Amino acid sequence: MQSVIQKIEEKFKKGAVVDVQSGDTVKVHQKIREGNKERVQIFQGMVIRTDRKGSHTSRITVRRIASGVGVEKSFLLHSPLVLKIEVTKRSKVRRNYLTYMRERTGKAARLTSVDFDRQSVNEIRDLKAEEEAAKLAAETAAAAEAEVAAKAAEEAEREAKVQAAVAAHK
Repeated sequence: MQSVIQKIEEKFKKGAVVDVQSGDTVKVHQKIREGNKERVQIFQGMVIRTDRKGSHTSRITVRRIASGVGVEKSFLLHSPLVLKIEVTKRSKVRRNYLTYMRERTGKAARLTSVDFDRQSVNEIRDLKAEEEAAKLAAETAAAAEAEVAAKAAEEAEREAKVQAAVAAHK
């Protein structure tokens, strides 16, 4: 039996997330809000840590070298601001927390690559999200049809007025 807290946490979890492991090179698509504008920023780097895999607070820490400086960012996997996580490379590691990668640069920072099926790892099927998208598309189509019908009726009304004005002037 689930407690009340677990039920509330389940509401905020995404239906499915990508299986990310330490040592993976990933592209994280994150929604950034600047003022009233929104844009998607891609952060590409190596996953040096994964935390609490089964929880709604599951998190990955991604490290990259930007302009010669190491930058680390932590991403909550179930956050609505994280739009997509794409695994580009999978490497063989024996640890969960790769702290030793912080001291390594250049060729020393390379890890042994492992073959994997990129498409099956990155493809996520979230049935709830697909159903919501289908409903939204149906509502949009219905609204568009109603708008087209309203414009057609308005055009027919104008045409009738024109015909009445032409008949009145003859």
